[in-house]
Parts: sequence; C-alpha cells; structure tokens
Amino acid sequence: MDITDAITATYERLGTARRTFRCCDTEFYVHAAGRGADAAADRARRRTRSLASQLNAFDAESAVARLNREGTVENEHVARLVRRGLAYHERTDGAFDIRQGSVEQRLKSYLRGESESLPETFDAGKVSVDGATVAADSPVDLNGLAKGYIVDRVATELAGFGRAGFVSGGGDMSPPPGPVAIESPYDDDRRLKVLDTDWNVATSGGYRRTRDGTDHVYNPHTERLGAHHESVTVVAERDCLEADALATTLAALPLAEVLDRIDDWPGAEALVVHDGVFHTSTGFEAHVHD
Repeated sequence: MDITDAITATYERLGTARRTFRCCDTEFYVHAAGRGADAAADRARRRTRSLASQLNAFDAESAVARLNREGTVENEHVARLVRRGLAYHERTDGAFDIRQGSVEQRLKSYLRGESESLPETFDAGKVSVDGATVAADSPVDLNGLAKGYIVDRVATELAGFGRAGFVSGGGDMSPPPGPVAIESPYDDDRRLKVLDTDWNVATSGGYRRTRDGTDHVYNPHTERLGAHHESVTVVAERDCLEADALATTLAALPLAEVLDRIDDWPGAEALVVHDGVFHTSTGFEAHVHD
C-alpha cells in the first residue's frame, strides 16, 4: 500500500458521508471521508445550493439575473467568474464569450420549448469588473463557468484536517479519489475511458440538451449554433472552472482547431468524440486508467 492509499484508508476508518441531490439542472454527488464527514457533506450541499441560487441566470432573484436586469451587481462570485470569463475570451480568440447572454437566453428558451425561434444575431455588449462590482450593458452568459466554479468552491467545504472529499456535478468533477468513468454520449452504458487522474474533469457536448437537432452549444466567433462533436472531456490541472470553460469552448470548435488549441494549452488535455471516433490530445492517455 502506498502513502496515498494509506491516507485514504485512514480517512475511511474515521467515517464517510455521501449526499446526492438535484441542483443546476443536474445531479450532484458529494463524498466526504474523515473527521466530521457528515457535517462537511451537509455544508457542501448547502454551499452548492447557495452558490447556484446566486449564479443561476434563470432565477429572477439571483445575482446574475439582477446584473442582466439592472446592469450592475455587487457579488464576489459573479465578479470572479467575469474576470476569468474575460481572460478566457482573450485566450480563445473570442470562441468563449461571456458577453453573449442574450444568445444563451434565447437558445435555452428554445430548448425548453418556451419559444419557437432560435437566436439570429450575436450582439456582444460591454462588461467590466471593479472589485466585487460588475457592470454590463447587456446580459452576460456565465453558464460555461458556473458549474465548474461551484464544484471548486464546494470541494473546499469538504477539505480539512483529517478529512478529504470529492464533488461531481453533471460531468464536472473535482480531482477524483480513484478511477472514474467517462459516460457515453450515446445513451448506453458503455465507458468511453476510465480516468485515473489528480486533475479536474469536465465534459461538454451536443448530447446533453437538444431539440430538433439543436443543442446548447454555440460559437460566438463564427456565430454558429450547435456542438461539432458528440462530447468533449477535458482534464485541467488548475481547477474545475478551467476544465468547464475549455470543454465548453472545444465543443464549439472544428476538430482540427480543437486538437491544435488543446495541445497549446498548458495544464490541460482532452478527449474528443467526433462522429463516433475518439481523438485525444498528446498527453491525455497519461490520465487514463490502465
């Protein structure tokens, strides 16, 4: 038994707690092991729901909804997401753009059956951040960041002296404590790959939410609706927020551009399922269970 296995076994002997609950339109799973596991798991569940209530643009009382409605909001979480979103806009040459909230709202309305029309225009507004205050002259879209951010923040609720934990929310995961399977985008029980990694994980693609062949992915740079691939799974060293943002971005890009971009992105690797064929970045297999 190596030192990691020994520590894990010690945590398990001290107690474990698991919570499964619905949040952010997906299933969240929280696992805590070690001292105070039950209390930590309960805190993590409350934290998940608290953050979701602030970051859900479709909740009229959320901080994001207030920003989109009133043009300004003071909220530390929204401010953090906006800063990272603006940075990713620069790093992806506009393929990731939090300024497209109007497109997101119209697209989600269509997918939910609340509207019969798809977005026809991509009109980016202006957004700025000063401390915890964010100002925007048109709606923002933080959807490609929020779930990964929530996973990151909730994971901190599980960590502590003599305790470790794991958070999974609809394909976005903090570093898993053991091998985890990547789900198939084909509505079957096949495992695409089994990961064994201490990096963060996120999956995106056109299979999650669809209506009449249209899904939730869009590319504001080319003004194209729809994912190019069945699924994209990213492992990122920095945090789950980065994995989430990259998975969202790569799902909207053509295959050749995906592979070029991920190979040029330090601390990240990807698996792309395109027309039933697996494509991996140069270092992805290092994160796959033998």
